Amino acid sequence: MNLDAMLDDLEELVLCESYSSDHEAVARSAQVVGDQGRRLLGARPETIVLGGVTHLRWSFGAPRVLLLGHHDTVWPVGSLRDHPWSVVDGVARGPGVFDMKAGLVQLFHAVASLPDPDGLTVLVVGDEELGSPTSRPLIEGSASGCAAAFVLEASADGGALKTARKGVSRYELTIHGRAAHAGLEPERGANAGVELAHQVLAIADIANRIDSSSRAGLTSVTPTMLSAGTSTNTVPAVGRVAIDVRVPDAAAQARVDELMHALTPRTPGTRLELKGGPNRPPLDPTASADLFEIAARIADDLGLGPLRGVAVGGGSDGNFTAGVGCPTLDGLGAVGGGAHASGEHVVVAQMPVRAHLVAALASHVLSAGGGRP
Repeated sequence: MNLDAMLDDLEELVLCESYSSDHEAVARSAQVVGDQGRRLLGARPETIVLGGVTHLRWSFGAPRVLLLGHHDTVWPVGSLRDHPWSVVDGVARGPGVFDMKAGLVQLFHAVASLPDPDGLTVLVVGDEELGSPTSRPLIEGSASGCAAAFVLEASADGGALKTARKGVSRYELTIHGRAAHAGLEPERGANAGVELAHQVLAIADIANRIDSSSRAGLTSVTPTMLSAGTSTNTVPAVGRVAIDVRVPDAAAQARVDELMHALTPRTPGTRLELKGGPNRPPLDPTASADLFEIAARIADDLGLGPLRGVAVGGGSDGNFTAGVGCPTLDGLGAVGGGAHASGEHVVVAQMPVRAHLVAALASHVLSAGGGRP
């Protein structure tokens, strides 16, 4: 595979910013991604717009192998001004270069190298960074019945594949109180800010109630964004907290949900309103085990060196494919680091290497016939 051509394609994708919450930017990105895929795959994608979000799918015959990625990023439009595209000393930088535009380039070049893509489905969604609210049914439907799903998300440290992921739940807790003048008659209010403080402490303790000493740290329940009040001399009438939850298994995810719904107010005159719930099921190691063994053998045959597999806390659309029973191997995308941060980068020499690995994996499963790999 031609590294110069891959870098040209990567530059094209990075220069088309695709902030998840900007549907127009995502639609422009889908056009660029679709044109690049059409050129390399020799076929037009199916363009699917759900809830204003643009997704792309290429289908080659009866589906057997799903190659999965996303073209949205966490970087607001205009981020290129402070984080410009560059390739210096073998390292590419720019918004979304690692998560996961380099993975898309590797995906397209991998498929282009196959003599016959029959049995492949390529799905590129536009809202992964938001938790895939519109694309989840599309992902699950595309994965159902497939023998394997290969996720082109960025690799873990050192190029390790992601063989397990925690499940993800997301909540927003709103505290409804009663406003009053903070100087003249604070006693007439019901302070949503004070109640928010009580609830943040209760929420932060939920993980301790779930994890035993042997599993400590596997569940995290983290209050993140908080707000309360409208002015410095008013008792807050409303408070809000967002909560990020990561769990090792379905039982822990269900228990967190139960405890979140069991929260009760402590401040008289306040009430709680909870929204949200489980977002992504855990990607269990058993979903990746057989595919990782195959990948390790292929990497050895190709002289790519030993592969490592690791469990990570972050979720991806691979959680959904594994959740419908499709064997799933994740982290096959770019080698680099700094996802979502100013140091985001890709080691460009690894791009054709990873593309070769994906092509060989897809070929292996496609040639295996009708059963599981």
